Amino acid sequence: MTPHPYAGLIDLAQPRLGGEVVFATDDFFADKSRMIDPAEPVFIPGKYDDNGKWMDGWESRRKRVPGHDWAIVKLGAPGEIHGFEIDTRHFTGNYPPGASVEACVSDAQIPGDDTDWTLLVPRIDLAGNDRRFVNAVHEGVWTHVKLNIFPDGGVARFRIFGTIHKDWSKVSPDTVLDLLAMENGGRGLIANDEHFGKVENLTAPGRGKDMGDGWETRRRREPGHDWAVLELGHAGVIEEIIVDTAHFKGNYPDRCSIQAALEAHGTPEEMAAAAVDWPVLLPEVKLSMDHIHTFRDELANLGPVKFVRLNIYPDGGVSRVRMKGRKA
Repeated sequence: MTPHPYAGLIDLAQPRLGGEVVFATDDFFADKSRMIDPAEPVFIPGKYDDNGKWMDGWESRRKRVPGHDWAIVKLGAPGEIHGFEIDTRHFTGNYPPGASVEACVSDAQIPGDDTDWTLLVPRIDLAGNDRRFVNAVHEGVWTHVKLNIFPDGGVARFRIFGTIHKDWSKVSPDTVLDLLAMENGGRGLIANDEHFGKVENLTAPGRGKDMGDGWETRRRREPGHDWAVLELGHAGVIEEIIVDTAHFKGNYPDRCSIQAALEAHGTPEEMAAAAVDWPVLLPEVKLSMDHIHTFRDELANLGPVKFVRLNIYPDGGVSRVRMKGRKA
């Protein structure tokens, strides 16, 4: 399988993080909100609504006047954007031939007409029933993104990949918080297996809604165990670890352990190779199905850490991991 070009980065537009499509010039055929649905787009033959063929994405009317359509996405949290996916799957005779992407910083839900937009992706060509990945050409911390389509048509999914920016200068050293939480900049970097669920789910807000909203590996038929490497939003001293196996009943890991380090360098693959030798933060502990496990006394005194490796024995699913502590 070809690695995702933005593996290890967060989709800043995802609804569970608070991402929202706050404006579209036109969404007559397909509601703008569908464009950031985390599920893969689908095509349902024969499904129509009052305005025509039902499509899983954002679709505007055929434009009969000069100009083009656009939609504005409010990010779930301010973030640095590395790249985008513009997905036109199932849109064949109704996809936009071109697109560009802009970004801004605004305190408003919908940025006003006087907003200063920065071009992150100059106009590119699109194809029907396709997935286009494109890098951002400018760095910065942004709150809103505008997708321009030329002149009209449908986009199944729009993903905005980057890292969350948190102003840690405003966080007191005495404040205890989840340093691994997605909203605090925590993220999953790499896992040896993501067959049933993505590693990024481990850091997501709230408890998992179902088994699909966690990290789950295939059934292991060979020696060894599965693992995931994650990065905290800020280096800190961990005082409490929560391992939540919500919804995992016949497929939860029998045991887990956690290793940690203050520094890690190189690609995610290189970090994963080095993580084998990281010191143990949480020794091997027993897990139960569909349960919130809290560990305090079991934790080793490693001082500040920034990277962790979650080991599960031998395989299975974990919904969330929380690492509560104080920033270093």
